[in-house]
Amino acid sequence: AINKLVTLGLLDHRQGQGTFVSSPEAREGNPLAAAMGTDEATLDDLLEVRMGMECNTAKIAAQRATDSDLKAMLKSLEEMEDDLASTDKIGTGPDTAFHMAVAFSTKNPVLIHLMRNFYDFLFVGIKKNLTHMYMDRQALEDVIGHHRAVYEAIKRRAPQEAFDAMQLHIEYVQEYFRSR
Repeated sequence: AINKLVTLGLLDHRQGQGTFVSSPEAREGNPLAAAMGTDEATLDDLLEVRMGMECNTAKIAAQRATDSDLKAMLKSLEEMEDDLASTDKIGTGPDTAFHMAVAFSTKNPVLIHLMRNFYDFLFVGIKKNLTHMYMDRQALEDVIGHHRAVYEAIKRRAPQEAFDAMQLHIEYVQEYFRSR
C-alpha cells in the first residue's frame, strides 16, 4: 500500500530517512487544487463531495479490503492517535493517509484516481480553512473516534456500518464548521 502511495505521488520515500506525506503544492497539474487556490470552492462544497464519494468508498472497502489494506488504515489511525497524545494535535498527513488507505481498499482505479486528486484539493482546503479544528482537542478526539469506527466496520466486513460511520464523520465536520 505504501509503494502504491509513493507511485501516486502521495508519499515521498527518502532513502535512510523514511517515508513522508508529500506536499500537494509540490504536485503539478491538479485542476481541483488550482480551483481551491482561486477561492471558487467553499468548505461546504468540499464536504458535500466528500459525503457522496467517501461514504460509498467506505462501503466498498468493507467488501474488498485485504489484510494489508487494514494494516495501512490502522497505521494511519495509530499515527493520528500518537500525534494527539504527544502534541495535542494531529497533522493532516495521517488523516489524509487514512482516507486514501480506505480508497485503495476498494481496488477501483478510477475511484483511487479521483480520491487522490480530491485529497490534493482537500489538503489545500485544510491548510486554508481547517487549521483551527486541528488544534481543538475535543474535536480531534471525536474525529479519531470516527476514523476508528470506519476502520472497525471495514475490518468486520460490515458495508452499511462503514457507510454510516463515514457519513457520521463527515456530518460532524460539516456541523463543526457551520457552528463556528
